[in-house]
Amino acid sequence: MNVDTQIVTVGDHDFTVRVGGPPTGPVVLLLHGFPSSGTCFDEVVPRLHNSGLRTVVPDQRGYSPGARPTDVDAYRLPHLVDDAVGILDALGISYALVVGHDWGALVAWHLAGRHPGRLTGLVAVSVGHPGAISGALATDGDQRERSSYIPKLIDPAAEDGLLADDAAFLRSIVPDDSVAPLLERSGLTGAINWYRANFTGDIKANLACPPVEVPTTMVWSDGDTALGRGQAEGSGRMVYSDYRFCELPGIDHWIPQNAPAALASEIALRSATF
Repeated sequence: MNVDTQIVTVGDHDFTVRVGGPPTGPVVLLLHGFPSSGTCFDEVVPRLHNSGLRTVVPDQRGYSPGARPTDVDAYRLPHLVDDAVGILDALGISYALVVGHDWGALVAWHLAGRHPGRLTGLVAVSVGHPGAISGALATDGDQRERSSYIPKLIDPAAEDGLLADDAAFLRSIVPDDSVAPLLERSGLTGAINWYRANFTGDIKANLACPPVEVPTTMVWSDGDTALGRGQAEGSGRMVYSDYRFCELPGIDHWIPQNAPAALASEIALRSATF
């Protein structure tokens, strides 16, 4: 099935959004993480279409060329959540199943916690509930070690290092070309500002999210070097609804690219339970 790339305006920002699948199918909103754009889901999307699902895949704030505010505070989580709701509103979508990987999962958890009436369910990939993340950062030495890269990203010189040698290191992080929007300095700065806005100051307060009361699946892979088991398994305590924990053995952090069939299966299963 064809995927239509649209420019969707939300407030002062224009988002690149890919929409496809059966026109009357249940909607799945897929939110990418760092440093991937929405094309990280390219191998997942056709499988969802084959399951009868309609997909909406935006390049989020900082990644879309038309949505790159210069103020760091413009990248705080409430604004990112408002973007997701605004995209659904602009497309005339009343409710959707939300899927988020990495940073997209943090946005998806907040969307589920703050706007449950807009969702049929949640599939969080790699990153657990924000409360589980902040708790792990405070008490889990393993997670603190896994997250030790974050101060380097917050550093004002982060862009220079990541763009050096034709962005060789940045390109090497991701197993596909979904990093392309960040090869422009303005896009990279926008993406890094997610960290600068939310992982400075009172991190626990910045990430604070209500418990989730929509049906939820947590997908975690045991080869993930950035996100540990504790934050993933601890997320179940933050879900007051049907909950499923799915562990993918032998898969690294890049679940959408390296385990698209397994991820699509979990999404279709969660959609079918609504």
